[in-house]
Amino acid sequence: MPFRQLKKDVFNLLIRDDFSNSLAQLSRLPGRQVVNPLFSFLYHTDEIVRWHAVSAMGVVTAGLADKNMESARVIMRRLIWSLNDESGGIGWGSPETMGDIMARSDLMAREFSKILVSYVLPHGNFLEHGVLQRGLLWGLLRLSEANPVLTCGAASFVLPFLSSSDPFHRGLAACFAGTVGDTDAIPYLEKLILDDTLISLYTDFRMTSHKVTSLATSAIAAIKRKSSFSDSPC
Repeated sequence: MPFRQLKKDVFNLLIRDDFSNSLAQLSRLPGRQVVNPLFSFLYHTDEIVRWHAVSAMGVVTAGLADKNMESARVIMRRLIWSLNDESGGIGWGSPETMGDIMARSDLMAREFSKILVSYVLPHGNFLEHGVLQRGLLWGLLRLSEANPVLTCGAASFVLPFLSSSDPFHRGLAACFAGTVGDTDAIPYLEKLILDDTLISLYTDFRMTSHKVTSLATSAIAAIKRKSSFSDSPC
């Protein structure tokens, strides 16, 4: 199929309301062919198209990993390269996509999770751009929901984001702290109880609005619940 037609077909799947069905259709397309148009949609001006591209990349790459691990590695390395200063780009969508891929593939998670964690480490490959940090926090959260143990190394370095001037940082960091059961986050989270800032987060293939206070309150409850049952992964 010509690239232009493939890109059009992929776009039409990304904008559909029944996106779960779109993902099923995308997963049946040749993975190595559909990846290129999906990469381009990570930069799309429409927010939901971008996020659906993240999910689609996760599904397609995880599927490839089951059949051809090296092809999946090539995609992950391309995402990693896009976050490298030498790439000449910014890497929009890359941390989110890395997190989604690893949430869907244990094989990829075991091999690449430390690299995703390194982007939050001051002594590692710390991402300094605020918007990229939003994507990184979302990616860490996404991976932690599937395999929290692999993100424990990021927990103490996510704490400063709970005091960030960016409400998306605060909200995503709160969600992450709750997922990994980080008791050290409770004092920071308690300071967010009166934070009524409204943010929009991508969950279950759609954008949903949340107040930071609600996210912080839920995180505190999750941490205390995990602690009481000695169920904290970290």
